[in-house]
Amino acid sequence: MAQTQGNVPPGTGGTGDEPVGERNSVPDPLPPGQTWRSGLPVMHYGPVPKVKDPDGWLMWFWGWSAVGPGNDQDLELGQARTLTLADVRSMDQSELVSDLHCGQKWSVRGTSWQGVRARDVVDRFPPGEDVRNVMVFAEYGYSATVRLEDLTSSDALLATHLHGEPLTPEHGFPIRLVVPHLYSWKGPKWFRGWEYLREPRRGFWEERGYHITGDPWHEQRYSYQET
Repeated sequence: MAQTQGNVPPGTGGTGDEPVGERNSVPDPLPPGQTWRSGLPVMHYGPVPKVKDPDGWLMWFWGWSAVGPGNDQDLELGQARTLTLADVRSMDQSELVSDLHCGQKWSVRGTSWQGVRARDVVDRFPPGEDVRNVMVFAEYGYSATVRLEDLTSSDALLATHLHGEPLTPEHGFPIRLVVPHLYSWKGPKWFRGWEYLREPRRGFWEERGYHITGDPWHEQRYSYQET
């Protein structure tokens, strides 16, 4: 079972001592069934990777892709595009402050992330016109299904920093996907890339009974709620 990891169903977390913003006099909106908690707990499935050479950390992007104007072709894994951490650092950096919502019914206010917009990577490696879904991958073979529209939203980030500091190993160093408008199992730690899909395919937790979309505002926790 240690071969897969990501988020315990369906949580992510940090070291638990990251600063959390002061509560405002006007409460933040809270998705149905959630409760606020202070601090970001460490939650993942499987071991924490020991990254001895972060400069050698590769991310792969493949699938049904647009490789030129009007020229869509099915890319084999051997034809995957790749990014290194140096590549990510050379791209335009963005900051995002967002709440985090775990499928285990807790939420954390005001997590501050820094990294590269996921849609900038999508623009760099564009999908074919009929791609609607993406399978994102992380270390140890963890996977999660995400709609392309969610991945290209303004708040989806390939994060390298949390609250101004590099990610800790427990929190996903060297890079993690953050999609804060979805339950947090959709944003895996130790991100390794994605595959463009013409048809949705269930990832690690989706195969184990969790919702294929995972929208906390519609309380989409479990697969039996899918229509």
